[in-house]
Amino acid sequence: MSMRRRQLIFTTCAALGAFLASELSAVADEPGPHDWLNRMVGAVQTTDYEGTVIRLQNGVVDALKVVHVVSDGVVREKVIVQEGNGLEIIRNGNEVKCILPDKKSVLIEEWNDQSTLFSTLPTNDIRFGSEYDVSIVREERVAGRKAILLAIRPHDSFRFGHRIWLDRETGFPLKTTLVGAQGEAIEQVKFADISIGQKIHPSALAPSIDIESFSWFSSRKRAISQTVETEWSSDSIPPGFRVVSMSEEEVPGQQEPLVHIMYSDGLANVSVFIEPLKSKDPARSSRVGSSNSFSVQHGDYQVTAVGEVPAATVQNIATSMRRK
Repeated sequence: MSMRRRQLIFTTCAALGAFLASELSAVADEPGPHDWLNRMVGAVQTTDYEGTVIRLQNGVVDALKVVHVVSDGVVREKVIVQEGNGLEIIRNGNEVKCILPDKKSVLIEEWNDQSTLFSTLPTNDIRFGSEYDVSIVREERVAGRKAILLAIRPHDSFRFGHRIWLDRETGFPLKTTLVGAQGEAIEQVKFADISIGQKIHPSALAPSIDIESFSWFSSRKRAISQTVETEWSSDSIPPGFRVVSMSEEEVPGQQEPLVHIMYSDGLANVSVFIEPLKSKDPARSSRVGSSNSFSVQHGDYQVTAVGEVPAATVQNIATSMRRK
């Protein structure tokens, strides 16, 4: 081999090595799936946005106009359903006004801090490697923006899978899909268009119609103790689920309070409600949207488990509850 030929091969190999080294360095610098999830948690809590959301649930498609502002940790939001009765939801912190134009009525309620649109997003308590695996699938475009698609896959049939498309620039979720055991989309929330981080005038959060002459109703403020200890527990709960809260609610006309136990694996949540038996109904199950519920009689009590999980999960939890 000539000296010139040898020198050319050496130069080519050196250039290729430098290129591969730069590529590997770029890959190493790319955020991993857990980094993206951490960015998402922060983005959901702090991002101001407005846009149009398409929601698919049980084969029914809804279009929603959404305006969302976070100021000093307080969420202010307006959601308008574009079809049907034109329902408007105006939120200011934990106070929510549900405006029903066709009924000329306003219902004032109290909500917790859970997101209106993204109730099924993972928290920092999710245990990857035990109940779920998470991976980056690919980069796509959603609402005209570059997005990173994450797949969260469960290890068993007690929970749903998730697909989350995160805005590459901010980490904000542009699209989420709840996935069944056969890969079917159970529920999907997707922005058709969105403006992120732009200044939003306070008037954008006001009702879009005059409601001064409407009838106003206020839901009863519930008397709840958040630190109550209960005699009820599950003796065969699905792996990964644990108690995250217990509370009691005083119910008018009922001597014993309603017991509420919340189980979670960091992504899927199941609420268990226990109250004195009112009628001896057989065990029954139902489904509303992506939520399944199962009710069963335990002695003189009725136990109902509800959550955005497969039907087998709520049945397992409800039937396994026991009183010490």
